Amino acid sequence: MTVTAADLDAVATQLGRTPRGVLDISYRCPDGAPGVVKTAPKLDDGTPFPTLYYLTDPRLTSEASRLEVAHVMKWMTARLETDAELRADYQRAHEYFLAKRNAIEDLGTDFSGGGMPDRVKCLHVLIAYALAEGPQHFRLGTEAVAMAADHAGLRGTAVPDDWPTCADLSINLEDFDFTHAEVGR
Repeated sequence: MTVTAADLDAVATQLGRTPRGVLDISYRCPDGAPGVVKTAPKLDDGTPFPTLYYLTDPRLTSEASRLEVAHVMKWMTARLETDAELRADYQRAHEYFLAKRNAIEDLGTDFSGGGMPDRVKCLHVLIAYALAEGPQHFRLGTEAVAMAADHAGLRGTAVPDDWPTCADLSINLEDFDFTHAEVGR
């Protein structure tokens, strides 16, 4: 996708600051709002910025934070430690991310983002990456987006209607403690 001045204005409003290093809009929400930007591996001043996909939509960023408070990252990381197939899928997602970022500019590092490939450290990164690449790209990203969509009622506005649901993925949101992560609708 091409980034326009209007897109940059919208992202600035979403972030509450001027966006940096934006190359394009990698994901646009069903309601038309920018949701994820692709960023340059180095900012204009030369500062490394390894986060290729950056989540900008406030509905999604808020829900990613709620999921983090509910210990979704801990649950995902524990599964990585015991599920070889899931671990291999996450490794492939990490390698793809690096290849895609390095095709723009190689930072000379094997750091990708979100804790890949060994742990889940940031759901904002996983959600941004999954939305930019699509629902079948990597399992943990698909799950994180499904959880955000279903928990916060974002399906059809910030997340596509046809994104897999928690039920499709055998995830029960009642298994997570959202006591300190209330949804503001």
